[in-house]
Amino acid sequence: MVRGTSWRYFDFWLLGTVVLATAFGTTMIRSAVAGNEVLLPLINRQIYFALVGLILIFIVAAIDYRYWMALYRPIFFVMSVLLFALFLSAQAVFGAARWFSVGVLFLQPTEFAKIVAILLLARYFERTQNRPRDLRWILVAFLWVMGLGIWILLQPNLSNVVVLMVLLASLLWFNGIQLKHLLIFGVIGFLGISTIVTLSVLGIPIPFMQEYQQDRITNFILPDPNATFGATYNVEQALVAIGSGGLFGKGYGHGTQTQLRFLKVRHTDFIFSAISEEFGLVGALLVIVILVLIIWRCLRAAQKARDVAGMNIAYGVATLIFFQGMVNIGVNLNIVPVSGLPLPFISYGGSGLTSLMLGIGLVQSVAMRHRQLEF
Repeated sequence: MVRGTSWRYFDFWLLGTVVLATAFGTTMIRSAVAGNEVLLPLINRQIYFALVGLILIFIVAAIDYRYWMALYRPIFFVMSVLLFALFLSAQAVFGAARWFSVGVLFLQPTEFAKIVAILLLARYFERTQNRPRDLRWILVAFLWVMGLGIWILLQPNLSNVVVLMVLLASLLWFNGIQLKHLLIFGVIGFLGISTIVTLSVLGIPIPFMQEYQQDRITNFILPDPNATFGATYNVEQALVAIGSGGLFGKGYGHGTQTQLRFLKVRHTDFIFSAISEEFGLVGALLVIVILVLIIWRCLRAAQKARDVAGMNIAYGVATLIFFQGMVNIGVNLNIVPVSGLPLPFISYGGSGLTSLMLGIGLVQSVAMRHRQLEF
């Protein structure tokens, strides 16, 4: 625990933007599920998870982040067991085993695995800060991440494996990966993506990928102009919703695509489209600005961190929020294929929201154990 005086370094700007994003997200979920009696309980669940998450921020912030890294072995073991159990017995949704069903709740260990991966990498990069930035240094970091990622890949949940790889790549960058290695892995990544796209378009099965995942890529690259309902339907409805919102939107609860349910999964993956329809370009930009502020405060905490571990934790959380937000908005704008990644703090999802709150708590713990942040 920390001394009482350390609370004066608590970043209330970060907390305020997180609360604002969560409150706005809950408000939009209420509009998105209006009139649907099956989905109405989701509103209260999101509120409960948000309150638990806020309490979690203060609890985690009060504990020195280095204590969590000291427990890296049991944390890694417990998360691996949860992911393995998920692979064996969880409920399959959208073609992949993603959630445990506990009563009326769905728990998604994969969301927490991202935070665990950040902790593991933070510890690893601190312990190796004076070692050569060679291929062995990169390989061991990769093995730590894939110790968790392999079970996620087997679900199969490719989008979240990509998130883990992005976290790894960004922290390798922050910790001084050599340019030649960066170029090598950049070429490998380009060839890998090109191969996946080519095989998907040709209809050739790819290991660890479901047919629907390859269909998403194919429909993104070669959309069927005659398809009126199917794989491209929701993306088309999302674009209609965004375009019809105009500058100021149709008003809260008055979006036709949202309220008449033309837009599916409007409270999760496509909530950005619902926001754009009801609040227009102004509302969409407001969401983006709020997320940018959250990312900025995380980056500020990284810059002020007292050690390499704290820096990596804050950079990792900032990267997670940035990448998931960018991909989600890109999906809504039909810039990238549908991925299933939620909009941070906005989309419905108890596990996703709670894990992000846990990440914010870790960032606050980093901020509180150094000099006062500059505003």
